[in-house]
Amino acid sequence: MNYYTKQLKELTSEQFYRIAQLRISVFVVEQNCPYQEIDTLDEIAWHIWLEDEKDNIVGYTRVINYEDYASFGRVLIAPTYRNSGLGKSLVAHTISFINEKYPNQPIVISGQAYLKMFYESFGFQAISDRYLEDNIPHIKMRKVFSSDK
Repeated sequence: MNYYTKQLKELTSEQFYRIAQLRISVFVVEQNCPYQEIDTLDEIAWHIWLEDEKDNIVGYTRVINYEDYASFGRVLIAPTYRNSGLGKSLVAHTISFINEKYPNQPIVISGQAYLKMFYESFGFQAISDRYLEDNIPHIKMRKVFSSDK
């Protein structure tokens, strides 16, 4: 398994197509979420994905840096690779990337509510009540690094 990290302008058309195809398959079709999947945030995001030995994309997330914090979202693992530990690996890799690229920036995410304990295992704490995002229950969470003010 190999990780790749690129911005939109660095992606080949094939890479972007494969990423978009998997995101639509998971977030639009599987989660029955008929909302715009490809958006303007893709233009400023760092796209992180994981490929298996056959070059299939099996995991993905995108990182966005805002003025006061960094964020990641669109976290997914391909259905045939779920419950294999790749989700934990992907999130850990993403947090490491953010900490390296944007040192000491807090990370704020909008995670699906059922994954609250999963994100807590990485040091995130809930900072909101549940709310609906694209008609799916979410919770805002924050991870602060020890050297943050």
